[in-house]
Amino acid sequence: MKYATKHVDSKGRLNLGEDFANATVLIEPHGDGEVIVKRAAVIPAREAWLYANKEALASVRRGLGQAAEGRFVEGPDLNAAAELAEHLQDE
Repeated sequence: MKYATKHVDSKGRLNLGEDFANATVLIEPHGDGEVIVKRAAVIPAREAWLYANKEALASVRRGLGQAAEGRFVEGPDLNAAAELAEHLQDE
């Protein structure tokens, strides 16, 4: 890791450079004025349940793997559904 000298402006802002452009980071204070800056990915609260539920997460990952391999279940019979819809409309 290369060290660099940076200047914090009068509003407390620090430019981390292009490597961090548009990145979300965590700032972790470590006493004596030191901080650790870590890249982070933010998960919306309403989606966090998936990462807390190992079985559900494994199922989603399995499904994504199957989709990537082109393995899909056969879809519904749309012709049969259309015939049923016509029949129901006539009644």
